[in-house]
Amino acid sequence: MKNFIILLFFSSFGLNSIWGQGNMDLYKSFVQKADSLYDAKSYVKSAEEYQKAFDSNEGKAYSNDRYNAACSFALAGNKEKAVYHLLYLAEHPKILYQNYAHITTDTDLNSLHNSDEWKKIISTVKANKEEAEKDLDKPLVAALDSIYIEDQTYRRQIGDIEEKYGRDSDEMKSHWKLINEKDSINLIKVRKILDERGWLGPKIIGNQGNSTLFLVIQHSPLEVQEQYLPMMREAVKAGNARSSSLALLEDRVALRKGGKQIYGSQIGIDQETGEYYVSPLEDPENVDQRRAEVGLRPLAEYVKNWNMTWNVEDHKKQMLKLELDKNKEEKK
Repeated sequence: MKNFIILLFFSSFGLNSIWGQGNMDLYKSFVQKADSLYDAKSYVKSAEEYQKAFDSNEGKAYSNDRYNAACSFALAGNKEKAVYHLLYLAEHPKILYQNYAHITTDTDLNSLHNSDEWKKIISTVKANKEEAEKDLDKPLVAALDSIYIEDQTYRRQIGDIEEKYGRDSDEMKSHWKLINEKDSINLIKVRKILDERGWLGPKIIGNQGNSTLFLVIQHSPLEVQEQYLPMMREAVKAGNARSSSLALLEDRVALRKGGKQIYGSQIGIDQETGEYYVSPLEDPENVDQRRAEVGLRPLAEYVKNWNMTWNVEDHKKQMLKLELDKNKEEKK
């Protein structure tokens, strides 16, 4: 689903040239409701809202929304509609969806795996990927594909394990141990690439391979992140890495060093209440301006992934509470 889609930035139509503002607002309202219903695991209603969004513009949609709709339809048991949207993404000449590693590991689509239609979808996506990567360093792309799958597959299972056994369960601890072991192995491979060849761009390893370099470093220990942060900054300047990805790494490093994040990308959780919050943030009043400069959507939209609402004053109160709680713990 959407939280793990890194490469779906394409639109299947020119939104602004076709829609008036009123229709755009209507489309967005349906999609936002669909996203919220998905988060609430109300998949049938989520699929219905996605369909309303698409119907509001004669079936046209953003590619990211179409993929998410397919996930909701699959989870709702409507395989026909799920297949329709995935085939549309795979076969439309202006899209030609090619994120093979993601679609083959997305558990939302498990109900489709035994169908002939699924085989067609996957073969088409694989062909799209091979065509797009024909001039790339194929052995390295394949290696990074494997790393990406290991980095993401086990993380996508966290929600289900937490829901079934609990955040502090032995099952969850065992799963995190597995993730950490995989991360350690992947880090050895990625550091070798970075040390020998630098931060390679999409023209050599494709968009997904490029994103894989970031993901592995983002999930590495602080000292490793600090080592490669300057390299990634230079890669952004050279067009070999995304400024939006760099922003996430900058935030994580700042927080882990005891400072405040700049872009609001890092989300914390209250261990007592289980509620999510935006981790300590520098100059929260102007965070959206900074996010826009690096290609990140407004914070209010971003935090909806955790069923949160963004309010500057509420954030300040939350940070004050966290500071007071921390001081109390230190005095014990």
